[in-house]
Amino acid sequence: MLLEFSCANHKSIREEIVFSALAGSDTTYEEKTQQFEGHRILKSAVIYGANGSGKSNFIDAVNFVKMLVINSINYQPGQGMRQLPHKLEGFEKESVYRIQFVTKNARYVFGFSLKNMLVTEEYLYFFPNGRQAKIFERDDKDFTTGSKFRGKLSTCKDVLKPNRLLLSCAANFSSVKEIEDAYKFFSDEMVIYSSNNQDNWMQYSLYQINTNEEVKQSVIRFMQNLGIGLRDIEVTIDQKKVEADELPPFLDSKFKNIILQGNVDSITAKVIYDGFEIDLMQEESTGVKKLFSLFCPLLDIIMNGKVLLCDELEAGLHESLVFELVRLFMEWESDNFPQIFFTTHETGLLNMDLFRRDQIWFTEMRLEDRSTELYSLAEIKNIRKDENFGKGYISGKYGGIPMLNVDFANIVSKM
Repeated sequence: MLLEFSCANHKSIREEIVFSALAGSDTTYEEKTQQFEGHRILKSAVIYGANGSGKSNFIDAVNFVKMLVINSINYQPGQGMRQLPHKLEGFEKESVYRIQFVTKNARYVFGFSLKNMLVTEEYLYFFPNGRQAKIFERDDKDFTTGSKFRGKLSTCKDVLKPNRLLLSCAANFSSVKEIEDAYKFFSDEMVIYSSNNQDNWMQYSLYQINTNEEVKQSVIRFMQNLGIGLRDIEVTIDQKKVEADELPPFLDSKFKNIILQGNVDSITAKVIYDGFEIDLMQEESTGVKKLFSLFCPLLDIIMNGKVLLCDELEAGLHESLVFELVRLFMEWESDNFPQIFFTTHETGLLNMDLFRRDQIWFTEMRLEDRSTELYSLAEIKNIRKDENFGKGYISGKYGGIPMLNVDFANIVSKM
């Protein structure tokens, strides 16, 4: 589970912002929280804000940390970390990232700082028996380890570079269980959904439907329960040769030859309705296609207790469908504890008895320096737990909405 994430000097995020999944004093929907080390942990949270206020940059910052942990081991000498700082700070000011999470029933804190696209500081701690213990601390290229791990990271000294995270190196060049568990949280247990990876989700879903009859029937039942009257879905996966004219023109000849010598999967999917069938990818609506791409990964996330961070979950979906997807997370009962944190513009969700005050967050753009603020509804005083949150948000009571003081009629008349 994700407990907390903070960062500073990342895109529109200038000063430090802190997002927390620790429950506050609100006791609404208490059954939908999880106890861990004396704290109550939230299962979901939603982030609202005007266009350009930094909602997507918050998700981007989390994804940046995830991808750096997974991939920085492959960075070559002279290759900087591709991070964008705030325009008024630049690469000379440190960018700072910190995340607190739980995996394998153990709590970890991982963080690092970047300057001029290189690592200046990095640390990893865990909490056996509730007490903080050092796994490693790093200053530029030098690092020290806790007493339990003395000598176990010596194999990392030669591969550690200023453009590589020690966590990435140690996961690949040591055999420390705590480091492996922490690494797998980023690689396997924290899932990011955005417009950049929708095709991968659809491919995963179609493979699952093709190979797992139980998953296929779950998808069909889910669609039918939503009032989508499909009767069946047929997925066919064949191997086929790639033709030269199908390859992008920018590939070099050596790489083209490698691809042309092998086979690739050819996937077709037909949605069966009463009396007719249609091609899922070519003829089906955007909303139904998104449901197919979402549902199988969501099943995996829910059943295995993973963390999902999603940018604009509602894109292409009706408000009621978004409600049902979120409700899946909120009401799933098992030994696992899946979490979903997502950005949205869909204010109707605030009127559906889904969220507590500490589950509702807002981003707002400070106009003086074009930087992002992040705060929760629980931080605003005099907000009742039974208040109409949707109405309060639309009226501007909580901030985080566009300032609609523009005379559109006057602007149009002058065009």
